[in-house]
Amino acid sequence: MLLILYTDGACRGNPGPMAIGASIQDETGKELATVSELFGNGTNNIAEYRAVLAGLEKAKSLGATEIEVRIDSKLAVEQLNGRYKVKNERLKALHAQAIELLSNFQSTVMHVPREQNQRADELANLAYIVPNGQAV
Repeated sequence: MLLILYTDGACRGNPGPMAIGASIQDETGKELATVSELFGNGTNNIAEYRAVLAGLEKAKSLGATEIEVRIDSKLAVEQLNGRYKVKNERLKALHAQAIELLSNFQSTVMHVPREQNQRADELANLAYIVPNGQAV
């Protein structure tokens, strides 16, 4: 089963509080599952990777065998496709985890413009809203 995974990481300050968002969709664009959560403190690049990892785990739990990962972070896309080296020590472990998870699928990782990643961005930013409705 082919699933489309849109992911985005957000960071308030860099470093600062991170949030992640992911939208898992079928081939028709129907949203099957989402991820929207705060994820401690870190950088925007760490948040991007955390969003990919959470989205891949969710897609795996849905039974995906093929996945198309769509990310608006050019750095993450190029690193995951092996075109850029991962130099940052903190990102190396996250990159290795992502590559391991991707090995569970027939996969494609592609860059999309921010305008085409609005749902994942929305989900990441929704994670900053606390239960009483005030922004973090």
